[in-house]
Amino acid sequence: MKAQVVSLAALTWVLSFSSCSEKSANSNSSLHTSDTLKKIVLSEAQAKGIFDLPVHCLEVEYPNKLGQVLGSDNDLKSPKLLRPIFYGCFDWHSSVHGYWSIVELMQKYPSLDVDGKIRAILNKHITAENVAIELAFFNDANNKSFERTYGWAWLFKLQESLSKWQDADAQRWKTSLQPLVDLLVQRYEEYLPKLVYPIRAGQHDNSAFGLSLSLDYARSVGYKDFEKAIIEHGKRLFEKDINCDLGYEPSGYDFLSPCLEEAYLMSKLLGQNEYKTWLGKFMPKLFKADFKLEPAIVKDRSDGKLVHLDGLNYSRAACLYGISNTLAELHHLRVIANNHIEFSLPNLSAQDDYMGSHWLGTFALYALSHGN
Repeated sequence: MKAQVVSLAALTWVLSFSSCSEKSANSNSSLHTSDTLKKIVLSEAQAKGIFDLPVHCLEVEYPNKLGQVLGSDNDLKSPKLLRPIFYGCFDWHSSVHGYWSIVELMQKYPSLDVDGKIRAILNKHITAENVAIELAFFNDANNKSFERTYGWAWLFKLQESLSKWQDADAQRWKTSLQPLVDLLVQRYEEYLPKLVYPIRAGQHDNSAFGLSLSLDYARSVGYKDFEKAIIEHGKRLFEKDINCDLGYEPSGYDFLSPCLEEAYLMSKLLGQNEYKTWLGKFMPKLFKADFKLEPAIVKDRSDGKLVHLDGLNYSRAACLYGISNTLAELHHLRVIANNHIEFSLPNLSAQDDYMGSHWLGTFALYALSHGN
């Protein structure tokens, strides 16, 4: 299955990023010069290239990776019956973050849905009745840890975006989703004290990534107890870590960097001076002006696992932007982040296989949002 056709302008966006910063008199430079990139602003054509990818798959039920535990024959139902909101885009978490991409872009580029067709889909899907069915799935005795913690964190990110949108429909969607969000916040708070050791995987289970997205939500909506729990356990799990070696990354189908995700999370948990000391012990090479990190290479974008490495390039970029924003002496990391984005963005095209197109647009948007 192929992704929906993306406009030519969207396919060539890497060559036409806009910078809101003032460029120096000698500036004919590309994104490789860190001083030329203070803030990235996507044109509407470029934004549409990302927007079309999740829009295309929100109601594409198959192929689908359910990922559930069956308790009996009664649990054998179609994705849409099990999850009437988040049934498209191959799996639950990709559907969730596809909604996040759509909501983010509709806020910033209203003309992307000038005829209201996408809004109508969201109004049809995100209802109290449908949330109740989704909630029942998470309350099933066999699936209480379903999507822990990756999918949970993306749901929080979606709710964070809805909370910021002063729009009547968005506020109704937020209200409808809140019972599911509240349940998963409770589950997260119950889970963290039991997590003796962090999960340092380069895929969904990565503890630092889940905590990072969840912390953004907690702070955005003023959820103090959840924020406190994340800070307490994030420090417990990671504060004593030293000497993380990027030389062992990536593994064959990582889409997250264990080292960089941890470093980015800790930038949110520690004060600036405290963080500088911690990072100097954890990844001292980042402070070197000649630090290098090459983008990951994908040999087969029809392989659902191998194409993860395009996602790694985006998530690395997000982390590098975030870390560089914390300490001025790390501004050179933005150049590496730019390189990673430049490397993978041209592959977000009509030629992409569904195994990549159903989710990579979100990771591209996530990375670009950190470059601002």
